[in-house]
Amino acid sequence: MTTITLLPHPDFAPQGMTIADAEQGLSLCKNLLNAGIHIEHACEMVCACTTCHVVVREGLHSLNAPDEDEDDMLDK
Repeated sequence: MTTITLLPHPDFAPQGMTIADAEQGLSLCKNLLNAGIHIEHACEMVCACTTCHVVVREGLHSLNAPDEDEDDMLDK
């Protein structure tokens, strides 16, 4: 399993949080939602709106490269 550590955030995780049983291969957004972190995702995670922003401070190397649809949305 993969571990996701959230730094304290006043709206999402005021005390910070560790998700020790994050599912590898599942999107970061979906793992956060599964853990009860209600991150905005207006397009239901189909890469159409770019509302599900997160800041990755460590472990960027362990994420999959963005696909073409993700890159296109970031260019807008």
